[in-house]
Amino acid sequence: MSERTQAIWDWFNGAPLRVLVIFLVAAIGHLVGHRAIDRAIDRLASADLKPGPGTANRQAERARTIGTVFSSTFNAAIWIIAFGMILGEFGFNLGPVIASAGVIGVALGLGAQTLVRDILSGIFMLIEDQYGVGDQIKVLEIEGVVEKVGLRITTIRDKDEVLWYVRNGEILIIGNRSQKR
Repeated sequence: MSERTQAIWDWFNGAPLRVLVIFLVAAIGHLVGHRAIDRAIDRLASADLKPGPGTANRQAERARTIGTVFSSTFNAAIWIIAFGMILGEFGFNLGPVIASAGVIGVALGLGAQTLVRDILSGIFMLIEDQYGVGDQIKVLEIEGVVEKVGLRITTIRDKDEVLWYVRNGEILIIGNRSQKR
């Protein structure tokens, strides 16, 4: 091997190789985790957990919504950890960043109270099965059909074909015409 080739190999064998390995492990973890979550959610969506007429579609929609949350959380965790490890390979001191994350977290928590309230309301709304996609509901001054249920926002189409975006934290009273006894 020539000196130049040896110098390139010695350079690549250090931090660049470790960064590449971190990135590849994170990408494989992302794919495997996403596939595992999809398979588990598909299995959960197809299971008849609560027998009865019309409950299978609602259960499937709830399972898919929860799957989206799991998938997003898993992907965020994988890539944040990988990014931190890559920064560490370049000699970036992560100690002060991690220490200041607590202070930043408190500041964001105080500033994002409505966001947290919307998400928590969305989680409880899904767990309690208050409404789902296709239900005829009345919330606030809006009466229509639910088109999408998310953790933060519910979209409703009224009789005039107007699409309404309602934050879940703002929903205090809701009427559901579609749920039977």
